Parts: sequence; C-alpha cells; structure tokens
Amino acid sequence: MGFYNDVILPRLCDLAMRNKQLLPFRERVIGAAEGRVLEIGVGSGLNLPFYRSSVQEVLALEPAPRLVSMARGVSHQAKAPVSFLEASAEAIPLAQHCVDTIVTTWTMCSIPHAEAALAEMRRVLRPGGKLLFAEHGRAPDESVRRWQDRLTPAWRCIAGGCHLNRPIRIMIEGAGFRVDRIETGYIPGPRPMTYMYEGSARRN
Repeated sequence: MGFYNDVILPRLCDLAMRNKQLLPFRERVIGAAEGRVLEIGVGSGLNLPFYRSSVQEVLALEPAPRLVSMARGVSHQAKAPVSFLEASAEAIPLAQHCVDTIVTTWTMCSIPHAEAALAEMRRVLRPGGKLLFAEHGRAPDESVRRWQDRLTPAWRCIAGGCHLNRPIRIMIEGAGFRVDRIETGYIPGPRPMTYMYEGSARRN
C-alpha cells in the first residue's frame, strides 16, 4: 500500500478534485476567506488560485509529502503569500487564536480523528474568526445512508481514508462552533458520494 498511498493516491485525489461540479463551491468558500488563513488539507493546491486580495497569508496544512510538492508547484497562482505546514490537522503546529479564517474543502471525510482536528481548529482560530467549509457527508435519505454505511469500509481503503457517512454539521457544532450559514444538497453523481455541505461557522 506504500506505493499506492504515496504515488498513485495523490494523483487520483488531484484528478477527482478537478471535477467541474466543485468549482462553484471553491469560488464561494475561498472567496469568503480573509486575513490570515489556515487551509486544512490543501491537497494539490486547487484552492490556491481562488484566494482574493482580502487574504494576507495562507498557511497551507497538508500531511502528504507528494501533495505538498504538487501544491508548491501552483502556489505562485495565489494572490497572497503561501507557507506550507507538512503536519496533521489533529496536531496543528500553530499558537492559540492566531488565524482569522480556517478553510476546509472535502477534507473532514478523510481525517482519521476528525473530532480532534476540529478541536485543534477551534484552538487556533481567533474569537470571532470564521470556519468556512465545503464537504461531502451523511445524506438525509435513509436509502442513501444505508449505502453510505455499507460502502464506507471498502471506500476508506481505496480513497485515502475517506468516510462517506460523516454527519458534517453535527461534527462542527459538537466541536464548539456555531453554524452561521449552511446549504446542503446533492450534486450530479452517485448519491452516496455527492451529498454536499457548504457554509460557515464561528467558534462559540
């Protein structure tokens, strides 16, 4: 699995995340970021061109070395300086209350201990700061949820730990955030994989 995880999977993730259906989510979520921004799971850097002049700095956190290398190659497209943090979201190497905005796009599904990661996000976010998110997760339809539960064990093995069935809003609120805005719904594609959550939250 080493070669698959280190070489093949990063390229598959990059290819999947280039889905044109995801572009409007990127434009809205990244466009709302401001100040000092921490992006959780920057991946291959597909969000970087969408940051606007309201952003002073992007701290790009990513634990996968191959994805960090890919993201560095496009970091010049960002309108703000980009610094890379090759680290886990469960142990963010930043001081308390030091960022204005946290961005997470299609990342919470694959963090092994998402609750710990959300606690870390809350720790480093300043009071009044924003958590901006676009994620896929648990669907409202019982028939779809059953398929999500059935597929997740195998899907995790081939998709870098991705869970199809995580209840994104419940997780965010359970970590001490107050959801200000949220929109949910399916995008085109297999329903177990395409129920989206998009919105913003603030730390309580």
